Amino acid sequence: MTRRLGATFGLLALAHSSAWAQAPTVSLGPQADGVELGYVKLVLLLASVSLAPALLAVITSFARIVVVLFFLRAGLGAQEIPPNYVMVGLAIILTLIAMGPTLGVLQEQALTPLLDGETELADAAQVAEAPLREFMQTQARAEDLALMVDLAGGVQPGEQMPITALAGAFVISELRAAFLIGFIIYLPFVVIDLVVASTLASVGMLSLPAPLLSLPFKVMLFLMVDGWHLLTDVLVRTIQ
Repeated sequence: MTRRLGATFGLLALAHSSAWAQAPTVSLGPQADGVELGYVKLVLLLASVSLAPALLAVITSFARIVVVLFFLRAGLGAQEIPPNYVMVGLAIILTLIAMGPTLGVLQEQALTPLLDGETELADAAQVAEAPLREFMQTQARAEDLALMVDLAGGVQPGEQMPITALAGAFVISELRAAFLIGFIIYLPFVVIDLVVASTLASVGMLSLPAPLLSLPFKVMLFLMVDGWHLLTDVLVRTIQ
């Protein structure tokens, strides 16, 4: 199952870079009659592979989740706890859970026929674009959609919004949601920092680092409210 989900994410990236499959080939000239190598295809394919992580970060809910998790770590004041690979790994898992329905449609309609040899890669990528477009349009704010359409030069009546404009609106909507959630998470930690700093100042212990002393209190507060459970629940439910 994990392997198929990974392949589904790869297909998501190819849905935005499938133009390489339609690229013309380059002939080697009269010295090699009948021998043609798709250099343009190869270059575009390599570019698609190199850009796949960035594409997956902005066309899924990964950006929202990972930004919120890093807001949490910054609020706690523990710069390396949890480590980066733990935060990114958790963000990937939560992204797979939150986007489960969309990924299920992609797997059923695009990935499975492609793996079974029933369709070509370009056709599968085109089919995969529809549920992905629907997901992004559902999550994007109307104001952000209007902004991106205006920046893209407008959309003619009956014309579908360009996928680039839709992805742009989706990204800034996700970042806005992430910053709102991050602000709510960060605020209680700031209050604890202020209380500890004012207490140290009142007793004349200004030489002691307030962030270091406030860290145990912030961790205790986070554990008392079962923070990981609440944060996971909020992140997944706000996406589904």
